[in-house]
Amino acid sequence: MFANFYTYIFFYLLIVSSTMGYGLAINSISKKFKITNNLGYVGLIGVFFLIIYAYLSSIFIQHGKIHNSIILSVGLIFFVKFYFVSLRNKNDQWPYFFIIFLILLIGAFVLKTHDDFPAYHFSYSHYLTENSLIFGLGQFNLGYRTPSSIFYLNSLLYLPFVKYFMFHMPVILIMGFSNLTLLIKLKKNIDNNQITFVTYFTLLVLIFINIFFYRISEHGTDKSAMILIFLLFIEIMLLSNFKINISNQISKIYILIGLIISFKAFYILYGVFFLVILNHLLRNFNIMETLKKIFYNTFFIFLFVIFSLVIFNNFIISGCMIYPVKLTCLQPIWAISLEEVSVLNDWYEQWSKAGAGPNFRVKNPSEYIQYFNWVNNWMDMYFFNKMSDFLLGLTLLSGIIYFTFKSKIIIKIKKRKVLLILTVIFILLFEWFYNHPALRYGGYCLIASIFFISVSLLLEKFSISKEKLIKKIKYLIAITILVFISRNINRINYEVKTYGYQPLKVTYYDIKPNFFDNAKRIKILIDQYEECIVNKKNCDSDSTFKMKKIFGKYVIYKR
Repeated sequence: MFANFYTYIFFYLLIVSSTMGYGLAINSISKKFKITNNLGYVGLIGVFFLIIYAYLSSIFIQHGKIHNSIILSVGLIFFVKFYFVSLRNKNDQWPYFFIIFLILLIGAFVLKTHDDFPAYHFSYSHYLTENSLIFGLGQFNLGYRTPSSIFYLNSLLYLPFVKYFMFHMPVILIMGFSNLTLLIKLKKNIDNNQITFVTYFTLLVLIFINIFFYRISEHGTDKSAMILIFLLFIEIMLLSNFKINISNQISKIYILIGLIISFKAFYILYGVFFLVILNHLLRNFNIMETLKKIFYNTFFIFLFVIFSLVIFNNFIISGCMIYPVKLTCLQPIWAISLEEVSVLNDWYEQWSKAGAGPNFRVKNPSEYIQYFNWVNNWMDMYFFNKMSDFLLGLTLLSGIIYFTFKSKIIIKIKKRKVLLILTVIFILLFEWFYNHPALRYGGYCLIASIFFISVSLLLEKFSISKEKLIKKIKYLIAITILVFISRNINRINYEVKTYGYQPLKVTYYDIKPNFFDNAKRIKILIDQYEECIVNKKNCDSDSTFKMKKIFGKYVIYKR
């Protein structure tokens, strides 16, 4: 009766453990790889490795059930081995690991998925389970032209029994390991009496992502990237303001930037934070030492590899290095035409500026998106009520945290080096507002970080006893957990009443037959091509698309 439920739980635990296993193994290989004792970062290293593997292996093989079972089994072996080694070393972080992923389990029970999931997230992930690399895939679906490493990670989770019903697990891995990272950082700071503005910023981020991003099914590729952007800001603030192991800190930054860019290629803009790193290093070291610290780093190679794979993957799908940036587009046979790239770029901008929706379009869209012509309509259609509700929520959260830790005793604090960081954030915020002012495209993390840095700098000036601090943080974390759980219970209850969801009997999210339409079209095209080559039949098919082979790989192009 509850076979689906228990199977689901088993594979949930298997995926989490296996991913952590790869992280533990890499972190234990040598001193060059051991950059942290924080289990959250170890888990993110595991995610990083699996993404690189998924990209590379998809060039040559499909990610079928047997292949994926072997990959996860190896990760599980690593987990068991290094878990007991960690216990012998008296690592006290494991209870947090188990508690966090136990709490997140309630968020993993979903029936209704992200709006983009049926549109292209699912079908792209499923395509990788049936085919190795195919050139020109962007011809089939607009969404395919902006792939994410999350889809490649999804494809490794096509497994026996659960099949493709664990394709939302990468989001849970990012949420879980990020929560673990933040929680361990908080504990370490308190244990070491290092109550700084970064401590308060960390607490604010921990509360924010669990209350504002509580719906796991709504994360898509955007919110996962933004959660990691928060972590990136933390590591850059630590690097700029405190004496810390610089090599390890830069390694963490490389991991975060690599993951962020792989989730959404346009987040390559956040590479501008290298200027902050460069500024800090040049203030403390000469040019040769600075270059050595930047480039003579094992994880720089990993960053370069994942960046190259993202660019290569974009190119083979659409003919553009970063779609739909026209300047990055070449014109191989499978490429999207430059005219179509321009049209789609304008469409994405129109949509993000509230100039289009499911049931309406503005007149003269090319004029609408220019300069600030769109602002008045954007204010009516988007600022009220989505943006205003978000700002109200941020103000409320910031106010609660401020008055919780405010005290009458003011202490003198060393001036913090945040001006350059805030300047870069404001530059990115302007770029966001001018080109794609929808919260999902980076607005959440940029706006929230400005609030949080400001509040954290104020709170650092107040003196508070360690006992009171610990007590208040525990209360706030307990309330956050309660809110996360209760909001997800309400969500599940709504799905039960509205859609007939049965989480204990039919645990998996809903899959419609049309989810497989693109896969069928690809299969038909391949079959027609093979029949033409082998039997010399159907070679003059009137299909919109044609196919050929280059170096043994299928290439799809328009007639």
